[in-house]
Amino acid sequence: MENPLDCLVIGAGQAGLAAGYHIQKRGWNYVILEASHQPAGSWPSYYDSLTLFSPARFSSLPGYRFPGEPDRYPTRDEVISYLTNYAEHFNFNVVTNENVQKVIKDNGLFKVETASGKVFAAKTVISATGAFAHPFIPEMEGFQRYKGRILHSSQYRNTEEFEGKRMVVVGGGNSAVQIAYELTAVAQVTLATRRPLSFMPQTFLGKDLHFWLTVSGIDKASFAKHLGTSVSVLDTGIYQEAISNQKPDHRNLFSSFTEDGVNWGEEVEKVDAVIFATGFRPNLSYLHSLPQALGKDGFPQHIKGMSTSINGLGYVGLSGQRSLSSATIRGGGRDANYVIKRLAKEKESQKTLQLV
Repeated sequence: MENPLDCLVIGAGQAGLAAGYHIQKRGWNYVILEASHQPAGSWPSYYDSLTLFSPARFSSLPGYRFPGEPDRYPTRDEVISYLTNYAEHFNFNVVTNENVQKVIKDNGLFKVETASGKVFAAKTVISATGAFAHPFIPEMEGFQRYKGRILHSSQYRNTEEFEGKRMVVVGGGNSAVQIAYELTAVAQVTLATRRPLSFMPQTFLGKDLHFWLTVSGIDKASFAKHLGTSVSVLDTGIYQEAISNQKPDHRNLFSSFTEDGVNWGEEVEKVDAVIFATGFRPNLSYLHSLPQALGKDGFPQHIKGMSTSINGLGYVGLSGQRSLSSATIRGGGRDANYVIKRLAKEKESQKTLQLV
């Protein structure tokens, strides 16, 4: 194909937009493809009451400050508005409603095919669909015979449809605890976990945790990149107190489903609905056509966001990619800058080889 793009970015969420910022600064010819109708990533699919875990002052993408009072915790809708405004402010070349289906590499060029039948050619590709795309629900005994409602936290919006219901929320992270706590206002709720709950104070000595992570350098340190995968709930005190008062109550995970409920081991109980707040898996099916880009587990083969098997392929937005904050708004810009610098070197190396 004539005039291939310097770079094609897959996904216009926070990771893809951070990549767009650094690509645009280099003056590259690029496009950002987004499957949905707006550049906001997974944020529109989250529950209504979700807020950022970090204050606004620590929640900006490069070159554009998150607006408003800096010490507040922005809401889901504020984040959606911020990401949309960010894309408009820098006039990024975002093409919406283009769902990438397949990426191949032929004669040194990537060819990216979308569901609409379009094909884009590019010298480099950045996968920025992130770590929060495919909801994960673990298989459990009796799953198929249970006649109640099973949903993932990504399908939960608010308490309205669960009034007066008997609910179980599965998971020990922030989302699980927040959803369970919220539901106790209208329903009888149990929070079920495999491991004991762990709480981390949101503030220390009058400062938010993210202040201390920033000034200490831990937020950027590579040695701390896996800390974010540990199950720990950020808490101002309300969640731990509520659980100690059994609102919601907390139990070990049930052993199996029954036809109309769950088996706790010592008792079988009727349950109307179970919400699994059990995380996500990356949305990278479009890379199956690139040999060895993904491991057997479906996760990318990479070091610090650079593919270990495919020259010219990079990632932004993966959990633990380079640091504790890699999959967050505050960390995406640093990772994008690093990956694009590496891609630029690979482009130059390829150009040198072609001249030899």
